[in-house]
Amino acid sequence: MGRTGRRRLLMLLGVTALLAMALWQWQQDRRDANGTLLASPPAAIGSISLSLAGAPAEHYARRDGHWWRTDGTAPVRADDGRLDELADTAAAPVMGWREARDFEPGRIGLLPPLAVLVLDGQTLEFGETVATGAQRYVRVGAKIALVPLRYMPRPVQGLHAPESSMASSP
Repeated sequence: MGRTGRRRLLMLLGVTALLAMALWQWQQDRRDANGTLLASPPAAIGSISLSLAGAPAEHYARRDGHWWRTDGTAPVRADDGRLDELADTAAAPVMGWREARDFEPGRIGLLPPLAVLVLDGQTLEFGETVATGAQRYVRVGAKIALVPLRYMPRPVQGLHAPESSMASSP
């Protein structure tokens, strides 16, 4: 084997080693990822309930691609964009997970929670912000997640006309 053949072989071995290290790092990153609040994709969410501290719960359902408030006697069209934002909370990136028993609920704003968001029957309870960064405590079952502040639910506004008048509109 000549000098050129040895160089090619060494280069091929080097490229193979780099690819192996990149693959290993990718697998480590995937294993260490904290995931999202819920496994459900936001587009699959069909019902939302929102309770903010001191306010009655609001209930919404998706029908024919639009959100409707279902609290009253007749469904009322709601702000699709705002409710889609609430549904997007299911895919909120989690900065870290801990067992709920590691915390005193009252110290992190979960006794009572500041907001309760129920997405297709899965309850998310929002507490205080973390003292060390722009994150908020969220209880999901028996675990506490840290998520970016922007996912804190806020009131839904922008109700439209009742369903019966929407159906007769041009």
